[in-house]
Amino acid sequence: MKRILNAALAASAAAIVERELIAAPRHRGPQSAHFDGRRFHNFERGEHGGGAFLKWQLTRNNGYWREWIDDPPGPPPPRRVGRGSMRVTFINHSTLLLQLDELNILTDPIWSERCSPFAWAGPKRHRVPGIRFADLPPVDLVLISHNHYDHLDLPTLHALRRSHRPRFIVPIGNELLLRKHGIRNVVALDWWESHEQITLVPSRHFCSRGLSDRDATLWGGFIVRGTSGSAYFAGDTGWGVHLEEIAARCSPIRLAMLPIGAYLPRWFMAPMHMSPDEAVRAHQVLKAATSVPMHYGTFNLGDDGELEPIDDLRRALAAAGNPNVVVLEHGEGRDV
Repeated sequence: MKRILNAALAASAAAIVERELIAAPRHRGPQSAHFDGRRFHNFERGEHGGGAFLKWQLTRNNGYWREWIDDPPGPPPPRRVGRGSMRVTFINHSTLLLQLDELNILTDPIWSERCSPFAWAGPKRHRVPGIRFADLPPVDLVLISHNHYDHLDLPTLHALRRSHRPRFIVPIGNELLLRKHGIRNVVALDWWESHEQITLVPSRHFCSRGLSDRDATLWGGFIVRGTSGSAYFAGDTGWGVHLEEIAARCSPIRLAMLPIGAYLPRWFMAPMHMSPDEAVRAHQVLKAATSVPMHYGTFNLGDDGELEPIDDLRRALAAAGNPNVVVLEHGEGRDV
């Protein structure tokens, strides 16, 4: 009986540690079409439970990754671009620098070595960030699509807070996590809510930083409106009806930043991550003038190898007649 009691106490203590130190605070608010009062939901159901994740882990067939890709960082981006101009720099993973109308915006910034709650374990970088942190121009806004560790990296956010003092824009619920960790200049949005020229739009994904906070906060993408068109940052998303709604409500889209990695195996990843082929379809549905792929080539998060997303993307583009989807090198910037 004493051993049973001690085991129960240990499990309870572990749950408290997980909830207090790892799991994100839970959003509280009125119910909506995508919030039942406790958990957020996608328009389309089909997300997997823990049993599917365990099955995937036990049957993984990892593609090939080089241990380290020793490419030099790209050149420092311009300090600003003028009104009517738009420029994007692919730093790597889902971290991009969007510059338009004299405004500098970072998406899902991560300069940390690992995307994990632990400094000693978890997915590790296979390459350095494409732009040195010290070479960033002044950052005005930081867009955070959801709370997974490869998208909401607290050490990087603290570094930005100290050196750039930007405004952080997040889906509702995520402001609680940032404020818990001392980040105060935060704006939280629900789907289709706007702050100045930034609108949070739906995506098909999920949230959690621990075991007890599944879908306790919202996820999404962003539309950034400029004087000569809009930019769409998709964050993490599976294919879904939200893409048609974004196209209908937000055209013209001058630039779309679309995820293509961590898409294998499809039986597990399809509800949360687009494949390269689906990213090409998304470019077409959105009627984007230019699209740029992201979310590949830095962290090994799926069964696809380091180069598979780009190889499959190029095949999908050729089959679609080579629409204007531009593959940027890590650290490369381009006017669009």
